[in-house]
Amino acid sequence: MGAESPPSRARLIAAAGGATLLAAGGLLVARAGLTLDLGVGRRVRPLGPIRIQIAAPPEVVYHVIAAPYLRKTPRAMRTKLEVIERGTDLVLAAHHTPLAPGLTVTTVETVRFEPPHRISFRLVKGPVPHVVERYELQPRDGGTAFDYRGELGTDLWTLGAWWGNRIAPAWERTVATSLDGVRAEAERRARPHRRQPHA
Repeated sequence: MGAESPPSRARLIAAAGGATLLAAGGLLVARAGLTLDLGVGRRVRPLGPIRIQIAAPPEVVYHVIAAPYLRKTPRAMRTKLEVIERGTDLVLAAHHTPLAPGLTVTTVETVRFEPPHRISFRLVKGPVPHVVERYELQPRDGGTAFDYRGELGTDLWTLGAWWGNRIAPAWERTVATSLDGVRAEAERRARPHRRQPHA
């Protein structure tokens, strides 16, 4: 590939405007009160992959992930997950993620379910204009080979790439923490119940 041409005056003006917006409204963006989707200077970077082995069948893992979306959300999860619209295989959901005292980031995403091997996410509203993610669940060694990957996109060329490089690691850490909980619950459900000895 050849060297990238110098940014035009219009690009410089757009970048300067974007810098002002980020400086003045960074907290608003982080809270997802404002989503900057300008459609110019889009840069896309990968999310993941995150691969884990879960000692439970794909059907069990799938159910652990899907149930809070497709059925009634458990009370313990309601501060983190709010299902806005629920269908049979597609929901619109808000995810609330605490980042620091007094700061909770909210993202709104569509979540599509293809049982029992795939769950897909697409960002509607959040701190960046573009995120798509996918969970793949495949049987392996009596359990589940779980694969997470996606992509995150930002606008405004280098400025947007700078913002994306700060959002992406936190996004991946949030996913990894969530998957730790999924694995623990799926493996708990998959363990055979021990019979209590008779007195």
